[in-house]
Amino acid sequence: MSQHRHPGAAGRAGAVPALPDLPEATIARLPEYLRALHNLAETGHETVSSEELAGAAGVNSAKLRKDLSHLGSYGTRGVGYDVALLIDQIEYVLGLTQRRAVALVGVGNLGHALAGYDGFVSRGFRIAALFDADPSRVGEVINGLVVRHVDELPRVAAEESISIGVIATPARAAQPVADQLVSVGVTSILNFAPCVLSVPVGVDVRKVDLAIELQILSFHEHRKASLTALPATTGGSALTALPGGLAATDTQEAIGT
Repeated sequence: MSQHRHPGAAGRAGAVPALPDLPEATIARLPEYLRALHNLAETGHETVSSEELAGAAGVNSAKLRKDLSHLGSYGTRGVGYDVALLIDQIEYVLGLTQRRAVALVGVGNLGHALAGYDGFVSRGFRIAALFDADPSRVGEVINGLVVRHVDELPRVAAEESISIGVIATPARAAQPVADQLVSVGVTSILNFAPCVLSVPVGVDVRKVDLAIELQILSFHEHRKASLTALPATTGGSALTALPGGLAATDTQEAIGT
């Protein structure tokens, strides 16, 4: 990773620069900016305008400029942002200047795919250990790593300095696995299991549910289809009855009296 000296790093030896207090929405967009910046760097770009970077990240330029201003980056008028410097700043804020060790628990179809994904390494993460409770999976080699039994988690977590846990188990096993991860000191969990985890204060959980994402897309498809099918009206708004509800042709009838 980059060895750029970040703002605030100067001064007495061992000083730790203060991190900006960023809005959650800004934090969620920083990885998109970083992805776009890496692509620009790989194609030889040294600078980028806010409009170009916003387009590559899929946001509007005003929002991007506001987000980057939280980092102390304002760009240079007529020049734009220094790509390498901005990569360094975002990687520092996201904590990517050290390669974080990750434990993946559950090597079924999804877990197997995650374990073999090379993109983690290029973005600052190292899959350090794979675990499963199924004896038929233990001993399998995936991407150079041997699958261990989940009972070995405490020892391996200490040896590998695991800081992040990824859960790719069936829903029924996810909470016990989360409890095990927390018990060995893991305070950040990425959960692919279709359930809500209960964790202590201070433990951060990010949930990825592919079925939910598809259901959201299904809503948009349904909405587009219903708008296309709406009859032309001269006034009011046509409403479609929900299952178990009453059909209505205007707002008053839909609400009832």
